[in-house]
Amino acid sequence: MADLGSNPGQMSKETALQALNTIIQLHFEKTLEKKRAIDLQKKQLFHLFHLFFIFLGLIFLAQSLSHRLHCRHSWIPIALLSVSHLSFYVSVAQTLRCINGFKYQRRCHKLTLALATQKLRDIKMRLAAGGGFDGSLAEEDFEIHYQEPPESYLGKFKRNWALHFGFLIIIYAFMISSSVVLLCS
Repeated sequence: MADLGSNPGQMSKETALQALNTIIQLHFEKTLEKKRAIDLQKKQLFHLFHLFFIFLGLIFLAQSLSHRLHCRHSWIPIALLSVSHLSFYVSVAQTLRCINGFKYQRRCHKLTLALATQKLRDIKMRLAAGGGFDGSLAEEDFEIHYQEPPESYLGKFKRNWALHFGFLIIIYAFMISSSVVLLCS
């Protein structure tokens, strides 16, 4: 198992350094993995926005070119716009939820990576300075707990969420009002 010295609570320098290097490597890989997942979700969100605006453009074009739709028929495009916006909101909400989850996990891994790197640096400096170790280190010197950001970090996600949905509500109001104006004038 581990290279234990005479005390069960002690580990050799090499084992401690190897454990810290493994922790650093793991959290570095997890940080990169979460970054790739965030980028993929952002691409998907961007693609959703493109398709949605193409759809809105087609509806607007169909309304402006149709000679059969009149003011009394305005409920048809309004209902279609409402259903399409609602389904788009659900898609955006799910994608933002994934993005925010990945961002939170990435932040946790970055904080843990920073702590592990700092502990490794401290141990190497103590060992280089002849820091009073008699060939072994206590387990507390290399133990790294998973780090989480403060509660204030979550406010960033709420602002991002509000920004996206505020924009979508403005687009919805614009499309409904322009449909009514286009059909009733």
